[in-house]
Amino acid sequence: MSVVDSPATRRPNDPGRSQQNRVPGHAAPKRRRRGSGRTPWLLALPALLLIAGLLGYPLVRMVVLSFQNMRLRELLSGRTPPWVGFDQYTRVLSDSVFWAVVGRTVAFTVVSVLISVFFGLGIALLMRRVSRGVRLFMVVAMMFVWALPQLVAAQIFRWMTDSDFGVVNYLIDKLPGVNYQNHSWFVNPWQGWSVITTLVVWAGIPFLAITLNAGLTQVPKELLEAATVDGATPWQSLRNITLPILKPLIMIVTTLSVIWNFGLFTQAWVLRDGHPEPQFQTLATYSYTQAFGQSRYSLGSAIAVITVLLMLGVMIFYIKQMFRIGEVD
Repeated sequence: MSVVDSPATRRPNDPGRSQQNRVPGHAAPKRRRRGSGRTPWLLALPALLLIAGLLGYPLVRMVVLSFQNMRLRELLSGRTPPWVGFDQYTRVLSDSVFWAVVGRTVAFTVVSVLISVFFGLGIALLMRRVSRGVRLFMVVAMMFVWALPQLVAAQIFRWMTDSDFGVVNYLIDKLPGVNYQNHSWFVNPWQGWSVITTLVVWAGIPFLAITLNAGLTQVPKELLEAATVDGATPWQSLRNITLPILKPLIMIVTTLSVIWNFGLFTQAWVLRDGHPEPQFQTLATYSYTQAFGQSRYSLGSAIAVITVLLMLGVMIFYIKQMFRIGEVD
């Protein structure tokens, strides 16, 4: 015969009774949630303050300057520039040269990002099929390329495509029926942009390949093996299994590539020896040229603000992807 305790006969330290007393109030879980929600902000506070100090003031100063008319005499005399309101923005937005630069920058960004992601994904897939030693060699080689400063890489490409001493012209000139002696790659805008795009893609592939290779390790081998047993081709397995799993990561690295390539400056500036022709101007170089090359500091600030606004949508999309992936995890 078993004895069942009634609620009235249970002792105060009975686990069942203590659980009943905790469930309706949920006091303990609420305290934990409040504490855990405050902790990330406290940990991120030093970084946020550092970012605000390093980027906040220059950004605010740039916005204020875009509503003024800062010229060389105000800069040298230290006088407060006159306030002109939206005159600088009206001048920029009504300039056909500015819109040509915007179109050129957008076209370069789209082409370079598509090529970079395509080859980065291809190399990542190749790394999953080679031996461990070859994979390690590929990672080391790409890390060396990734660690190379942009200025050094641009100087290397500038020497390789030099019209007098460039190794590219020398090798192409060896082909039968081809004369590339003293050929200048930047006389034709298409050829010049092909050199700039090649440099940007070459420097961006290591990050994409290594990151996507890490993402490929999360693709379950059982799914791929089951698809192969069911008669799926490698392309069908890639399209229906690998790419859907990699989609969030591909979206993130693509968005980051858009942000980086849209702000192209060093490569175009160095390859054109600090004086990019109008057909090789991007938004970054155009803003710098207007501000410091022609002493139109407020006009250059207005162009920089517009560039930030154009990139704001991409940055918002990137942040949304990060939060979405965090919710899935």
